[in-house]
This record gives sequence, structure tokens and C-alpha cells, in this order.
Amino acid sequence: MTMTPEQAAAFSETFNRLVANVDQVLLGKTFVIRLGFTALLSEGHLLLEDFPGTGKTSLARAMAQSVRGTSSRVQFTPDLLPGDITGVSIFDQRSNEFEFHAGPIFANIVLADEINRASPKTQAALLEVMEETRVTVDGISHEVARPFMVIATQNPIEQAGTYRLPEAQLDRFLMKASIGYPDHTSTLRILEGSAVKAHETVVPPVVSAAEVIALSEQARTVHVDPSINDYVSRLIDATRSAVEVRLGVSVRGALALIRTAKTLAAANGRHYVIPDDIKILAEPVLAHRLLLDPEAEFDGVTGSSVIGQLLIETAPPSDRQAV
Repeated sequence: MTMTPEQAAAFSETFNRLVANVDQVLLGKTFVIRLGFTALLSEGHLLLEDFPGTGKTSLARAMAQSVRGTSSRVQFTPDLLPGDITGVSIFDQRSNEFEFHAGPIFANIVLADEINRASPKTQAALLEVMEETRVTVDGISHEVARPFMVIATQNPIEQAGTYRLPEAQLDRFLMKASIGYPDHTSTLRILEGSAVKAHETVVPPVVSAAEVIALSEQARTVHVDPSINDYVSRLIDATRSAVEVRLGVSVRGALALIRTAKTLAAANGRHYVIPDDIKILAEPVLAHRLLLDPEAEFDGVTGSSVIGQLLIETAPPSDRQAV
């Protein structure tokens, strides 16, 4: 069943209310907030590469409050163990059985702060839950809450003592974005409200967790014309043949681009995807999935610049075909 224009209008109205709600906390960062909710409603995860103090924790907490959900924060450090994230089984002498004690991963929105400071083994503890929304401990699977989203952060500076995220881990993140510093006007508004500490700010819920799940299911029904699929396929092929790229975008990346484009289309009040949806999301969805050639990386080439150039070189379908 394909989404109707009326359903798209209702979806957009709810989406905009969610964004406006979080915008009270993260001032002047509407685009990043929209990306965050696009990832949430696409049932994916978000990687934020940004400097300390830009509002990453505030974003995660406000998003969780907006969907009447729970949030948790895990500070990744070199001595963090996988069980500190997933939880552990502890023997209960009274019942003579092992009892599972859930870790912080069992929340609707989980902030994995400075994820690249933990060892690869600890980072890998997130692989199963990010892909399958469940945790296996001692051979027993435990389902996590729905909706479920991981917002991970890494610091682009102070790389000493960090572990670069492997390609398999990066591929699990639906999008990668940056919040950045606020502009002058937003900074003034933040300073005017300095009497209230960030962790004391509470935003009212807009929707329930059950409504978020329903919105996610609705987003899947957005129409995608074959010409849009062809456009995405050509764009993905171009990443694999680009001279600056050693390893192009996987099929998972192509599916992620279509999935997020459906959600963005509905968020904009449309029941169909257009080429502009693909262009807007191509950089945050695809850039972090590229493995660049070392020489190109040394010359200052980035995944974002490669995607930007490929968007120029790859001709989109006409609007009439897309609709």
C-alpha cells in the first residue's frame, strides 16, 4: 500500500512539531535536528563528529523526551568492557539461577559518547544491537526497546589514544553529521538562558513511542519511481569507480539512501521521492561509507567532497519522471 497525499501531509505536520520541539533546546540547528529525526523514523543510527560542547547530549535527550522515550549515555573509555554496554548475567543465590541485568543499551535513544576511545572489542558490542535490535548474552537474546536509536559521537581532534572505527562499524550508521557551533543570534539566545543548566531543560512529549513506530511504518510506503532507483544505482556505481576511492558504497548504503529519502519526502509532505531528496541526503548517508585512497586523503580529499563532485557528474532524472 502506497502512502496517500493526506497521510503525507499528516506525517509532515507531526515531523515538523518534533523538530520545533527540539529546536527549543538546540538553537539554530534545524537541519541537524531534521537529520536526527529522519534517522530515527528510518530506523537507523546517527554518527556525530564534532567538537566538545556543541550540544550532542542535549540533542539525544531532547529527542528522547519528544517521543516520550528513555535515553541513556555511555561514556566510552579505553577500559570500558562490552558487558558495561549490553549488560551481564549475575548468579542469584536465592533462586539458584543466573539473572540478566540490562545495560544502558536498553533505552530508546542511546548516546555513545566518544565511541572511538573504546577498544575495537567494545565497539563491536554495538554491531549486533544496531543491526538486529537485540543483544545476545550467554546465548540468550534480549530485545531492546522500540523505537531504538544510537547517537554516537567522536571528536575530530585529540586523536591520540583513540581507535578508528572500522568500515563495518561505520556502515552500520545510517548517517553521519556535524552539529557545529551556533551562529551569533543563536549564541545570544543561549547566553540569555544561561541561568538554566542544559541537563535541567525538559521539552514536552510530542508523540508516543507507539506513534513513532507507526510513523516509521508509514515512511516505508512512500512511492519511489524506477527512475529514482536508477539514479541512486548510477550514483553508487560512480563511488566505486572514482579514482580517489579505494572502496565504494555497499548495497547497504544504497538501501539506506532510499530508506532515508522516503522519510524525508514524507517529512516534506510528499508521498513520493524526488531527485532533490537524494541530493540532500547523499552526503550524510554516503560520505562516511567511502574508503579513500591514502594519497587522495593526504592531498586533502574527503568523502564529502567526492560525493559532492559525483552529484555534479551524475545526471538526475527529470522531475516528471520521478513523480
